Amino acid sequence: MGDVLWTPPADVRERSRIGDYLRWLAEHRGLEFADYDALWQWSVTDLDAFWRSVWDHFGVVAHTEPTATLTDPAMPGTRWFPGATLNYAENVLRMPGLGDDDPVVIAYGQTRAPETLTAAELRERVRRVAAGLRRLGVGPGDRVAAYAPNIPETYVLLLATAGLGAVFSSCAPEFGTRSVTDRWRQIEPKVLVAVDGYRYGDKPVDRRAEVAAIRAALPSLEHTVAIAYLDPAGDPPQGAIPWAELAAPTDEPLAFVPVPFDHPLYVLYSSGTTGLPKPIVHGHGGILLEHLKMLALHHDLGPGDRFLWFTTTGWMMWNFLVSGPAVGAAIVLFDGNPGHPDLGGLWRLAEVTGTTYFGTSAPFLLACRKAGLVPREIADLSALRGVGSTGAPLPAEGFTWVYETVGDALQLQSLSGGTDVCTGFVGGVPLLPVHAGEITCRALGAKVEARSADGTPVVGELGELVITAPMPSMPVGFWNDPDGARYREAYFDVYPGVWRHGDWITINDRGGCVITGRSDATLNRGGVRLGTAEFYSVVEGLDEVVDSVVVHLEDDEGGAGELLLFVVLAGGLELDDDLRRKICRELRTALSPRHVPDEIHQVRAVPRTLSAKKLEVPVKKILTGTPVDNAAARGALANPESLTAFAAFAQRRSESGSPTPA
Repeated sequence: MGDVLWTPPADVRERSRIGDYLRWLAEHRGLEFADYDALWQWSVTDLDAFWRSVWDHFGVVAHTEPTATLTDPAMPGTRWFPGATLNYAENVLRMPGLGDDDPVVIAYGQTRAPETLTAAELRERVRRVAAGLRRLGVGPGDRVAAYAPNIPETYVLLLATAGLGAVFSSCAPEFGTRSVTDRWRQIEPKVLVAVDGYRYGDKPVDRRAEVAAIRAALPSLEHTVAIAYLDPAGDPPQGAIPWAELAAPTDEPLAFVPVPFDHPLYVLYSSGTTGLPKPIVHGHGGILLEHLKMLALHHDLGPGDRFLWFTTTGWMMWNFLVSGPAVGAAIVLFDGNPGHPDLGGLWRLAEVTGTTYFGTSAPFLLACRKAGLVPREIADLSALRGVGSTGAPLPAEGFTWVYETVGDALQLQSLSGGTDVCTGFVGGVPLLPVHAGEITCRALGAKVEARSADGTPVVGELGELVITAPMPSMPVGFWNDPDGARYREAYFDVYPGVWRHGDWITINDRGGCVITGRSDATLNRGGVRLGTAEFYSVVEGLDEVVDSVVVHLEDDEGGAGELLLFVVLAGGLELDDDLRRKICRELRTALSPRHVPDEIHQVRAVPRTLSAKKLEVPVKKILTGTPVDNAAARGALANPESLTAFAAFAQRRSESGSPTPA
């Protein structure tokens, strides 16, 4: 794959947390590893020893110790750390390496003034809110739902809820009513905490009507707590409790309910683009161990770090970010439009907050590149040691842009994983160099393989991403799926006993990985599988193209089918034959003749989920005759009106006699 853009310093083992861990393994376990590959191989073959070492090395606070590390390595159904009781919130609020007066939550947004909480202040707020929830009758197993943005209150609520052994669930306030109720009707929350609105850039967004509709749609609700976020002087809705009352002073001590390792911590949701979103239940212990491992050993975060990841409370990266204090890192919370007043806003925020690790999405980095932004010229980024990219594959030119314009001494970590495990399976590590366009490694404890169509493992060629050994942060289950049927169907139906994730991956002989898109959106022309990610990298690299989506309509007769490309063009441009020829030429040159589309059409917008993922499969369904409402759940989309153009296009094709293959 690509050029080497960063090489670990010679003393990396002396300066990194994974170096500390390797010394600990040598001293306490008598284990020595020559390189990362040897460490990874051990971590995925001796699961018992590896995951117990994570528990012991980080000093997990437990109320009762486990009787074993895992009872049965077969999937699904692996039981981790049986007999152990612990609490995620207690382990996060330990904040190792931080003193009471050290900042741990640094919050910026476009709705109100910045705010910083010290370690002592965070514990105090959690103590008060936990007491307030207890007054409302919240106890172990009850659900607490937050319709709230990435602000301190939401984080405090998560920790207070977890501390009580109750179950947390959040939806970002840009989610529409239907999208929220599709999620929360499934888990039947007892308490709803909601904001009145927010600012996105300089635009106020009132959500009081949505909150009223959500309350009306959830008969399980016993209490609503109102955060006056958009209008601090506003009155709470009728029957709602003000946040200040929930968080009122109290003498109750900060205490944590000990719960079993796999006790539900929070419920995350699949994007729900078709059918109801899957309610994915994560457990206290599995999330804690996975995040300790990933944040410390892979991202090298610890005391003194400032960890920023641009995310909303509707994306699993928020849950990942807010575990930062568990490894002693302070977290930077940002709520608002990352493009306001311009794309430099987040980079300037990194300077102001002294951010040492800046996480974002691949589309954001590519948008900055396309805009000609040079972040190091507009912000002092000298504190930055790491940049993280996820949400979509980052092509080689994105890597090169980071090193040319952000900083040449930092480590860029492209990672991929999912809501299903609330982490990355593949990512970066301080011990290995960064190659352009390549995810550096498979994460410790994640036995990731590529499988060919017949199920055999392959190296150096495209395959289905599978995980062949269990991880503690695999879901405890799906909510209200008592026999586990939905859970098995989601991950284990294709390869019995093996987790199939739904991505195409190529793993090279040094363990580097390239993800080329969802396997259910693959372009299969004449028997050659083409990932969509490399396609978009070329098309959206053109100045004229802002966004694009490509679908392949198969031919029932076994022919090549049709490859249709839809493009969103820069302001004022119209698609003409010259631009069509240019796009085709670029695809042929950069990729192959097989990638040249049969037709190119202009649309005003590409349908995307609320977490900004392209909806290739629903577009394909619409083009093959599925009604819009059956093809996608509008409430899960950021721009549901965008589907109309595809339905009209399918109708025109049908009327003109153009084929719409099944």
